Amino acid sequence: MVRFRPNVAALIVNSDGNLLICERSTVPGAWQFPQGGVDAGESAEQALYREVLEEIGISKEHYQVISMRHGYRYLYPEDVRLKKIKKHGSHGQEQTYFLCHLMPNAPEVNVKQKPQEFSAYRWIPPHEFELDWLPAFKHDVYRSVMRDFFDIEL
Repeated sequence: MVRFRPNVAALIVNSDGNLLICERSTVPGAWQFPQGGVDAGESAEQALYREVLEEIGISKEHYQVISMRHGYRYLYPEDVRLKKIKKHGSHGQEQTYFLCHLMPNAPEVNVKQKPQEFSAYRWIPPHEFELDWLPAFKHDVYRSVMRDFFDIEL
């Protein structure tokens, strides 16, 4: 049976309507949204608040969740799937995405959190997001997310 690890991702939009993207520290040129696994006993919303704070230093008081959608799934690539199955028993991830509006009084994004997940960040208009920034196994999920939340076809 195929198992999917619960995961959350934050689509953070600022007052200019720009979307936060972060460059993975271990994969230069790979840009994504703050995200991470849901721990045992934790709700998806609790995981969102924890992951955003851990990865970019923004606490829940500084953004508002506008909407959420779940059921976005992908399988890990075959070359890492066995390692992931051993680590947390899953063949892929099932993600819940949260659309969040950053409050005007929010502090600046801080990607220098420890452990450092990201090396840089940018604010972009959502239509400028590029699938080439991601590994191919995530393309279908990101196409769906951008269409569902921003009515954008990638």
